[in-house]
Amino acid sequence: MGEDILKKLYIILLVVMFMWGLNVSALKMLVISFDPILITGFRILVAGVAVLIGCYGLGIFRLPYKNEWKIILSISVFNVVLHHIFIAVGLEITSAVNGSLIIGMAPLITMIISGILLKQFVSRWRVFGFILGFVGVVITTLVGEDGFAAVSIGDLLVFLGIVVQGLSFVFISKLKPSFDPRLLTGYMMMVGSVCIILYSFILKKDFTELASLVDWKMASIFIFSAIFATAFGHMTYNYAIKKVGPAESAIFLNLNTLFALIGAAIFLGEMIHLFHVIGFIFIIVGIVFGTGASESMYRRYKVRREVS
Repeated sequence: MGEDILKKLYIILLVVMFMWGLNVSALKMLVISFDPILITGFRILVAGVAVLIGCYGLGIFRLPYKNEWKIILSISVFNVVLHHIFIAVGLEITSAVNGSLIIGMAPLITMIISGILLKQFVSRWRVFGFILGFVGVVITTLVGEDGFAAVSIGDLLVFLGIVVQGLSFVFISKLKPSFDPRLLTGYMMMVGSVCIILYSFILKKDFTELASLVDWKMASIFIFSAIFATAFGHMTYNYAIKKVGPAESAIFLNLNTLFALIGAAIFLGEMIHLFHVIGFIFIIVGIVFGTGASESMYRRYKVRREVS
């Protein structure tokens, strides 16, 4: 891959991480203003439509084959339905700062799940990274003025949201869909959002709440979250990750957590304490080691020294 193309992909990943980081604060504002499950279903539906329209514009749109619907449905349950419900409900009852840092554990959690289910070899450095990341989450959620009282069910729900997303990544790697991952993203969002909206009907949610989206502030937050962060973000990230590679992309996920912390402080006025910074540092270092990014960089360094 040429350096120019690689730089463009890195810029795309940087933009996506910026949007995903700010999206944590956007989601926090949405779930405290609307029913979490209801607004999540509607947000994902709008994002799915936007992705499919984008795929049509790129000339990659097509209807799924019969054998592909099972793939779409199975991944949608974990990647869209369970993941977004857990995140939305969890963020409603925990702080955006805590949620941001727990979401930052996603690469490590995915690595652990992959090692268990796919029986992939896990080096000592990756185990070391997992331990550091776990310590970071413990510091973030348990340390502070409230101590153990600071832990909430919201933290657990956000964590479960990351776990089910990690499971979906494993399913995708095993199923290996034959169609473009960007198109798969659109169909996953459509199927998942319909499931969430039907669930809202069963729970007898008040759909008239959505009328409040006509307010320019709420509408702006919703459009940013649905169109830019969710639709454009997932669509472009799924494409870029395939080109850049897992180790390098994991480094960019660190920026997701950083931008989320900054967004929580600026837009929600949440305080970032010293223990949050310490926990964040542990998570960052843990991700670098746990995802294999450090090993990849070391191998590249050795090759460059041998060449020079």
